[in-house]
Amino acid sequence: MDFFEYYANLFGTRWDSLREALVRENRPMEWRVGDAESYFLDEASWFAANALAVEPGMDVLDMCAAPGGKTLVLAKALAGKGSLQSNDRSPDRRERLRRVIMNSLPAEYAAIVSVSGYGGERFGRYRAESFDRILVDAPCSSERHVISSKEHLSLWNPKRIKRLAVEQGALLASAVDALRFGGELIYSTCALALEENDEVVKKIMKKRRGLLEIVDLTPKFQGTERTECGLRMLPDLCDGRGPIYCAKLRKVIPPEV
Repeated sequence: MDFFEYYANLFGTRWDSLREALVRENRPMEWRVGDAESYFLDEASWFAANALAVEPGMDVLDMCAAPGGKTLVLAKALAGKGSLQSNDRSPDRRERLRRVIMNSLPAEYAAIVSVSGYGGERFGRYRAESFDRILVDAPCSSERHVISSKEHLSLWNPKRIKRLAVEQGALLASAVDALRFGGELIYSTCALALEENDEVVKKIMKKRRGLLEIVDLTPKFQGTERTECGLRMLPDLCDGRGPIYCAKLRKVIPPEV
């Protein structure tokens, strides 16, 4: 089964309009703080980071941070107070991340941001219960990029979705363990398949049974669709925005014994 057949089966008659929307240029928004350099990101990506509801003084982790747009949103919310660890395991992507932070944040906002290169699955073990907020913008199928590349289309295989879902589950489980009780996280992808979205969330909620509750997200853009665990914004219905899926989870404070 090739890429187009797979997603036609997944979306049915909607696939033609969604396919057309995926190959069109998306709708980037200009993001800027003071006199720092402008950064352009998808409004749906801004929504996912903003939905984390970061407040000054919090300890925050952006687990898969590059290229850096969501880190900028989180850093602005902190306003120079607290801490933000922006992590990405790719050296090349970390260099781009550093440039984005340096160029697009005022010095007082950038001062509390640290860049690291750990595997995200390690945070739950080595930084257990260390963060008030965590963003897990997980590596995913990125169909919008695949559909525009002959090379990536030729390499695409449905087995990749299953492999990515395993990796995504490991990252999300790690984030849950690294989150303080009462803290909240956002799990997001730019994937279309449920296997990489709701199914990952449901699997980890089962594995961490009793530790997590879903936090309702309020849609901002017309055409946003509710899913079992969160929201998704796809470009055919959201005026070019997305694809973005996001779910918000809270780590439940255990009752006193």
